[in-house]
Amino acid sequence: MAPGFFPPSAGCHEVDVLARKYSEDRTGLLLIDTFNDFLSQGGKLWPRVQPAADAVDLMSHLRTLLATVRRAGLTVFHVPHRRWREGDFDRWKHPTPWQLQIDREGLFAHGTWGGDWHADLAPQPGDVIIQEHWGHDGFHSTDLDLQLRQRGIESIILAGMALDRCVAATARVGAELGYHVTLVRDATATLAAENAEQETDGPPLAHAIVTTEEIAAALGTRPT
Repeated sequence: MAPGFFPPSAGCHEVDVLARKYSEDRTGLLLIDTFNDFLSQGGKLWPRVQPAADAVDLMSHLRTLLATVRRAGLTVFHVPHRRWREGDFDRWKHPTPWQLQIDREGLFAHGTWGGDWHADLAPQPGDVIIQEHWGHDGFHSTDLDLQLRQRGIESIILAGMALDRCVAATARVGAELGYHVTLVRDATATLAAENAEQETDGPPLAHAIVTTEEIAAALGTRPT
């Protein structure tokens, strides 16, 4: 991670304050784009992700975070990107650079291993799978806001991929929609170091930015 991208992690007092915001019936975990192409050896984007992922021990923290949230009884929302299909962007007038990259490289292709969930982070019964988002923001043109509000969710905890793309966009929009947004800093990573540098002077992404250990403490559990 680029120095300065995150404000300091929450201290003990802040964790105590946060714990009051994470009631079981009003808090949900958003796992964003946890695909093999991002997170598995052999995935198309893994070589670009691996340096940042290794620096924060990403996979270990994602596993611990998910297990912690499940033990605490929170709802898990899987927020997937559009699985690429041939012709997705044909005749589009203004595809974004990210959409052009997806099209060029066939990222997260529908029906392929790369577009499937990482096995350790796959949905389980009781989880909610959100409609696929075409751009960076997991709220735009999906049922994410509807699913959260219908379940009475007010606080959202974000993790997954990638910090400089879909995680950042979803965090910002979530805050603007009135959710209390927590970003788990060691359960996400940038796609490329140069993108992290571009974000260092930007506005905060979330109301709270914590580690996996801190969120576990706030939820009344300890990571294993």
